[in-house]
Order: sequence, then C-alpha cells, then structure tokens
Amino acid sequence: MFILTVQQQKKLLSIVIMEIQWNCKAFDNLKPIELYQVIRLRNEVFVVEQNCVFQDADNKDQGCLHLMGYINNELAAYTRLAPAGYIYDEMSIGRVITSPAYRSKGLGFTLMQQSIEQCRKLFGETSIKIGAQYHLKKFYTSFGFKQISDIYLEDGIEHIYMLLNENEYQTK
Repeated sequence: MFILTVQQQKKLLSIVIMEIQWNCKAFDNLKPIELYQVIRLRNEVFVVEQNCVFQDADNKDQGCLHLMGYINNELAAYTRLAPAGYIYDEMSIGRVITSPAYRSKGLGFTLMQQSIEQCRKLFGETSIKIGAQYHLKKFYTSFGFKQISDIYLEDGIEHIYMLLNENEYQTK
C-alpha cells in the first residue's frame, strides 16, 4: 500500500494535465449563463476574497473580448482583453483571475499565455499594458512585462503599470 501525504497529494494534483476549454467572445456574444459565471467569479475573488468594495461593472466590458477557461464546464480562469485605445493607448489584459478551486496548478500561467496570444492574434503584434497588483510583479515579469510606473493605490490595493513590448514575449 502506498500512502501520500497531503502535500504530496496536492503536488501530484498540480501535475495532472487539466483539460481546459478556452472561449474568447465579445460582450454581445456572451450567453447569459457565461456572463453570470464571469460576474460571479470576479465578485468572488475581487470583492469577497480580497475584501475590496469597488464597482467592478465599470462600463468597459462592452468594448472588450472575454477569454474564459473552463474545466469540466466550470469557469476556472478569465481575463478581459481590450483593444488599443479603449482603456489605454496600448491593448490591454485586465481582470486576470483564476478560481480559488484551481489555484496552484499552473492555470494562471496558462491563462496569461492564452491572453497574450489572443491579444496578438486579435489586435496585432503591438505592446500590451496592464495595471497589475504589485504583489504579482514577479509573475508578470516572467512573461516579459516591465514595470513602467511607481506604485499607486487602486481600491486600497497596491498596483503598478506594466508593459510588454511587441518583441519581448516568447511562448514558453
């Protein structure tokens, strides 16, 4: 009989390849259930988990594309992709989120890869700007993003602007 510790079990689970179904849709093409899943996940993490009362519905979703990653028909990962000139001068990736149920399994890394590739495919080979939570700087730096601002507070959380130039990202 082979017995694994809890830590070993968690590590083994993170190694298992997850079947992820990626969908990227314009706001008007989201089904009501998809929109509900996006709003629910964003509220679960950005409002409840981070204990941050803010207006998530900022009237920018309508002009963005929404990248959704599903595992077993459950929304596990999401980003909002904006064309250049809509939120920033550069195209942007925002509302980067993984469901708490799927963390520590490499899904955030895969989500950012997919997001960068979708931006480049849909909006062209130009720079991508993000407003990143400061504590995630190292994560975004691993994709080639560089800090371009001082720390600023957004809804009580430290953030920085970061930029990924068009020639600095390579698929890992």
